[in-house]
Amino acid sequence: MQKEKSGPKKNNAFLNYTSYIIALGGFLFGYDTGVINGALTFISRPDQLGASPTVQGLISSALVLGCMFGALAVTTLADNLGRKKLLQWVAAIFTVATVACSLSINAWMLIISRFILGLSVGCASSLSPLYLDEISPDRLKTKNVNKNAIAIVMGQLTAFTVNAILGSLWPDWHPIWRIMMLAAAVPAIFLWISSTNIPNSPFWYLLERQRDRAQRVFKKLGFPKLDIRENINEAKQSIRQGEKTDWHLIFSSKAAIYILGAGLTIGFIQQASGINTVMYYGSIILEKVGLGSGASLYGNVLIGIVSSIAIFAGRRVVERLSPYRLLTIGLASNVISLGLLSWVMKTTPLAPGMNNILILIILAYFLATQQGLISPVTWMLLSEMFPQQLRTTFNAISTAMIWLTNFGISLVFPLLIAQLGTAGVFFIFTFANLGCIGLSAVFANSRLIKRAAAKFE
Repeated sequence: MQKEKSGPKKNNAFLNYTSYIIALGGFLFGYDTGVINGALTFISRPDQLGASPTVQGLISSALVLGCMFGALAVTTLADNLGRKKLLQWVAAIFTVATVACSLSINAWMLIISRFILGLSVGCASSLSPLYLDEISPDRLKTKNVNKNAIAIVMGQLTAFTVNAILGSLWPDWHPIWRIMMLAAAVPAIFLWISSTNIPNSPFWYLLERQRDRAQRVFKKLGFPKLDIRENINEAKQSIRQGEKTDWHLIFSSKAAIYILGAGLTIGFIQQASGINTVMYYGSIILEKVGLGSGASLYGNVLIGIVSSIAIFAGRRVVERLSPYRLLTIGLASNVISLGLLSWVMKTTPLAPGMNNILILIILAYFLATQQGLISPVTWMLLSEMFPQQLRTTFNAISTAMIWLTNFGISLVFPLLIAQLGTAGVFFIFTFANLGCIGLSAVFANSRLIKRAAAKFE
């Protein structure tokens, strides 16, 4: 008897609608991490909040610190509240915290508001891909989960574009940064309202032992019988393993310690490469090398467009080649691009106008490599490298490492720029990427990881 082919037999409009609404969480994630790039220039004006380099780092990194705690809390909150209710809470906190950011009367109010906003951003960063995975039949899992990754980049591009338009229309009205931040409330309110029309995760219903509800949602989303049976079996296994703790394995098994070290290393590498120095501080970097405030804002739009193109173009490459090999290739490419960027910024080999164009081209190349190879490879590895018994715990810890490293770099970057200049900072990141190649050779070793993971199968 022929095995039933997994996947819906026809296009399911309700599934498409549900997946796009959930992916709005990724869009908000992208917008709120990108909006500070551009807004920070106006925030730092003496007639606004007058943020010093230290305060700039706190304003930018406060959101990232909140993200770390939000991401760690997702597993517990998503299980206790349910995926749908948590997504609605995320949208509500997004809305309230966004308004609080735009109304901040001093730097500390903005820092606290961005930390609270970070809690919802961190939740969204973990919840949206989890939710998308659970509402999708097997054949459509990759496609639907990728909607979240695409939404993140599109959110960043939208933030850069909105900032550029507002900054160009009202360049002399310094409170414009408040409108830049407030604009994020529009998609947050839309998510808040539209999420009432989507179903809860059918897999969560199974975990809650509400099988009848799960069956109805599976059918409404177009799941074939084979996928439903597999979900039921997986839910039973998860319920049985739910009472077990993974923590003792970390300390009693060398294999588990190595796998955790590999996950932490891969999370660290994604941020140590320097990507978010450009995504968060692009306007400041471009102004430091000689572009005006208006040109810097439109330079950010170029950054967003390149990132968007790269994530679409890189999908096929990532699917065909070994992710471990692509990680090394991407890091080697970063060494070349950042080293060249540092040299161009330091020596100014061309006339000022042409030199600025060359800097934008090199930045675009760096972003294309990072967004097209390193970032998607990182998420792919963290989703598949851990054995089933350790996956939830180790994935959460490794994701927290991404946000923790991001926080540290975001905090100190303005100080480094002030002390070393842009050329000096990118020279440091050139050697950071070189060091990451060495770390990946030791810890992101596919043969050693597979050997260690095999001991738990």
